[in-house]
Amino acid sequence: MAEKILIVDDEPFNLDLLEQELIDLGHAVARADNGAQALLQVEKTDPELVLLDYRMPGMNGLEVLQAIRKKKPDLPVAIITAHGSIELAVEAIKAGADDFLTKPFDPEHLALVVKRNLERSRLRSEVEFLAAELGERHRLIAGTSAAMQKIIAEAQKAAASKATILLLGESGTGKELFARSIHAWSERRLKPFVAINCAGLAKEMLESELFGHEKGAFTGAHQLKKGKLELAHQGTVFLDEIGDLTLELQTKLLRVLQEREFERLGGTALIEVDLRIIAATNRELEAAVKAGAFRDDLYHRLNVIALTLPPLRERKEDIAPLARYFLERFAGEAKKNFVSIAEQAQQKLAAYDWPGNIRELANVIERAVVLGDGPELTLHHLPARVIGAQPPGAPHPVSFHTAINSYRRELIVRALADAQGNRAAAAKALGLHRTHLMKLLKALQIT
Repeated sequence: MAEKILIVDDEPFNLDLLEQELIDLGHAVARADNGAQALLQVEKTDPELVLLDYRMPGMNGLEVLQAIRKKKPDLPVAIITAHGSIELAVEAIKAGADDFLTKPFDPEHLALVVKRNLERSRLRSEVEFLAAELGERHRLIAGTSAAMQKIIAEAQKAAASKATILLLGESGTGKELFARSIHAWSERRLKPFVAINCAGLAKEMLESELFGHEKGAFTGAHQLKKGKLELAHQGTVFLDEIGDLTLELQTKLLRVLQEREFERLGGTALIEVDLRIIAATNRELEAAVKAGAFRDDLYHRLNVIALTLPPLRERKEDIAPLARYFLERFAGEAKKNFVSIAEQAQQKLAAYDWPGNIRELANVIERAVVLGDGPELTLHHLPARVIGAQPPGAPHPVSFHTAINSYRRELIVRALADAQGNRAAAAKALGLHRTHLMKLLKALQIT
């Protein structure tokens, strides 16, 4: 979508000229020929950049700039001055203008000023969005338990340093989210964040992903490729499942941590990088070191600041707010009318041990939303393994009848989803007569 630019000048010829230049550059244009009209246009059109003439009758450019700053302090404004009036341009910059243009207009300089200020505006918006998004995700996904608040406080302190960080904990506890949050809290937040799963690729492919390769380095290397470490220069690299690295790649990574340099595959030129390394694993690295599967020196290089994320079963108080968050999120995505979780369902969610942690909880809630109907998430929406969970000290297990009905409901709902609601097709897939399926739908309250 074309960015909208407001141009303000009391001379129609200048307005016409500016408008045509900006249209040729691919932008939408709004116009104003005096200060009062400019302020109205700012409110009406919500531009992404203002090109504002300095000398105008009535309100001059500085007065308009000051009025804009009171209402929209982040809106980029470039002041237009006559050739030779550099002192006015300096005065405007001191007063809060982001840039300046001189008359007569040089098309190339105009294009540069527009591009520069729109990029600043976009970057500012992206940073604000990222901060808001990470703040919300951090608040809801990380949880509010005392255990998590302690880890969050430690992570924020670690983010302010330049130290390497090792995130430990079971799968699904949110290690990548923490890595992204640490990056966002750090001075590197405006630079790249690059995540690499060390367990997701074969050794040769992972080596190329990390370090890149030169053209002809191996069969199929038809052109030069920069590695993720090189692309993350001045930013943060998140190495997930670091315990799965081969000893050969561990040696190469150790050199990056020690010397901040490496060569691409097939290359001899040294590439220097400035990186923050955050590594994560669900393995016991100390045991791997003793077994000779992980380098002792690399382990100590990574283990400068270690943060262990507790499993969900050890912070039960976080389950209810997390479940509500996921319900709202997935209901919005699926456009389903789910607004609450029934008390019985909440009890079962709290009683279950969640071996897959936050990731498993998210999957269970998403499944319930996709296959069910609102407005309330009930016991019948949950899988049998969750329904069968018992709170500590419970005298009796879940009844056989309840467990069987839950499993039958799960099978039928899945078959109906696969058949896109066609009951005859669902009955055939389940090996049931259609009339029998209709009775089950009624008995199990499946709409």
